[in-house]
Amino acid sequence: MTHASKHDLSTLDQLTGGAFTAPTSGERAQRIRDWLATDPAPELMQEAFKELSGRDKGAARALRERLDEIKRAKGQEAIAAEWSAKAEALLAQPRLNIADAMAWQRDAAKAGAPLSREPLAGLRTRLAERVKGVEDLQHRAQVHREAALLLAQRFEVLSTKPWHDAQAAEEALRADVAAWTAQADEMAQDANWGSLDARYASQLDSSRSQLQVVSDAFHAALAQTVAAAADAEAPLPPVPVWADELRAARGLPPEGTAAAPAKAPPAPKVDPAARAAAEEAVQAALAKLEQATAEGQGKTSQGAAAALRAVLKDHGKLVGNALEARVHAALVAAGELEGWQRWSADKVREDLVAKAESLLNRPEGQALGGRKMQEQLRALREQWKQVDQGGAPNHALWKRFDEACNQAHKVVEAWLEKVRADAAEHRGQREKLIQELADWAAAHAGDDLKALNRGLHQFADRWRDAGHVSEKVFAELQPKWNEAMAAARAPLEAAQKASVERRQQLIAEATELGASPQLRIDAVKTLQQRWQAEAQAVPLERRQEQKLWDAFRKPIDEAFQRKSAERERAAAAMSEHDRAVLEASKAVEAANAAGDAQKIRAALAQLEAALRGELPAAPAQEAAPPAAAGEGTTPAADAAAPQGEEASPPAAADAGEADASGEAAAPAPAPKAAPKPVVAVRGDDRPGARQPALPAGRAAGRPGDRRD
Repeated sequence: MTHASKHDLSTLDQLTGGAFTAPTSGERAQRIRDWLATDPAPELMQEAFKELSGRDKGAARALRERLDEIKRAKGQEAIAAEWSAKAEALLAQPRLNIADAMAWQRDAAKAGAPLSREPLAGLRTRLAERVKGVEDLQHRAQVHREAALLLAQRFEVLSTKPWHDAQAAEEALRADVAAWTAQADEMAQDANWGSLDARYASQLDSSRSQLQVVSDAFHAALAQTVAAAADAEAPLPPVPVWADELRAARGLPPEGTAAAPAKAPPAPKVDPAARAAAEEAVQAALAKLEQATAEGQGKTSQGAAAALRAVLKDHGKLVGNALEARVHAALVAAGELEGWQRWSADKVREDLVAKAESLLNRPEGQALGGRKMQEQLRALREQWKQVDQGGAPNHALWKRFDEACNQAHKVVEAWLEKVRADAAEHRGQREKLIQELADWAAAHAGDDLKALNRGLHQFADRWRDAGHVSEKVFAELQPKWNEAMAAARAPLEAAQKASVERRQQLIAEATELGASPQLRIDAVKTLQQRWQAEAQAVPLERRQEQKLWDAFRKPIDEAFQRKSAERERAAAAMSEHDRAVLEASKAVEAANAAGDAQKIRAALAQLEAALRGELPAAPAQEAAPPAAAGEGTTPAADAAAPQGEEASPPAAADAGEADASGEAAAPAPAPKAAPKPVVAVRGDDRPGARQPALPAGRAAGRPGDRRD
């Protein structure tokens, strides 16, 4: 037990329920698990782990996992505190940006914050509710704007009906306008009103003022109509339908009859220059609108239509009928284009909503993984942004799309949690590997260089297979690994540097030895043995070692090639005597290969004669018939006889006389037994080697004959 520990071994054994004194590893592991179920203090677990890891790593595994879990929990607590502060700051802002709120959830998930646990889970819900409130308020503002337009249309429709109908609906219209105004004031007092885009407030104010103007004009015209109906001298209202109705009640002709022109003032004359300038301005604005409509540009066509209407307000009275008809046709076409683009954009949005909702409704075997799901969600959101840039937004479809994407993003969150857990585990493995390399290098500093090199290669393989970590973590750990590896490789690199210097010296000696006039084979062998001893003692990188070996071998190979070339030149320049000796040597080799003793002796005799400078024996002498030989001689003995000696003349004369006379004075000799085959005695059959001399008493006998 170290002096830094607060408890001795017996105390720890008592605290852990006898985990240190248990007889088997399984019992120790079980007692450790039982102890962990009581939720001990982290300091006690750390002390128990230090003691138990050196005795039984298997039993200490549960302690290590619990300690790692506590460490990860502390890290997540720090991350949770950081992102909680950011969420609180977002919620405290009077104007909440929806993009910032959605980015908080995305960035917190990337940073590894535990969004499923408190307080982040509650903050996430509050932000979602705040975003939902802002979106609902935006939707209400748009609906309220449309309601103002519908109310204005009701006023316009009533102005085309009899004034009695308008008078009957006047109170209902007043109540509806008052309710609309109250709702608009309520929305302006909403806490999320400041988070809306400024255009919503301006649009609502514009709708309020327009509705108020239309309502006031309607009520004023209706009051004037009621007064004119009661008093025939009262002026007629400005509403044409109601004015015609009152004229009919008074017995006056309708406006626009023949009597009317007499009372109407004459139309003023128009200056031709002013008319031309007005038509030119209208035609310029009309050309832009027609071009934007033909190209299908929705936003451009809306701006061009607004510009044309503004020009018509100033110059509409001076434009001819034909140009006015073109203007109205262009405005109608632009309105249809705007409606078609809005419809087509909604079709694209509906397709995106269907794709987002189908991400979680895929078959069992076709479910997307975390990375694929993340890529699909990013692509869908990017497409939605592009659609919003080309047309008016649709908040109802956006709400469905966002909810489907959030549901699918839960798969991504689970995958990210697993990735972060794996990354933490891989980082721990790499940190342990760095420490293990440092300890191993210190323990094996004096080992064999080959064993050291092999161990370093094994550590490099383990580092390469240690699992995936993020680029930031890898950039943090890689310098530490390089430092530990450099320290471990220092002895090997120093030995390799010295070995390279020694090999360079051997290369210089080989170059000097190969350049000498006479190649010394013994010196070459000694030099090669020194090289092999150096190569076996100090390992080098394979490519470097091959390069040095090629440089060492090159001068020696060149020296042997020069020697072979000189030998070939000497063989080409040999004399007639040398050629005869060479041919005789080849004949001896052929005779030895045949195994015939007579041919071997003859070939040896020819070789000796060639060495003495004499011509080879005559072919007739070599082919003498056996009958010319004296009785008692053998072919082997004849072949062994020196060249120049002849058979015994008396024997030849006697044989000739007997054959010539044909006399039968002497009886014919009895037939002799067939001679035994000649058996060659194998000796040293190397080319140029001398055969052992036969004993003196057996020079003329057959092999195997007895001396007597």
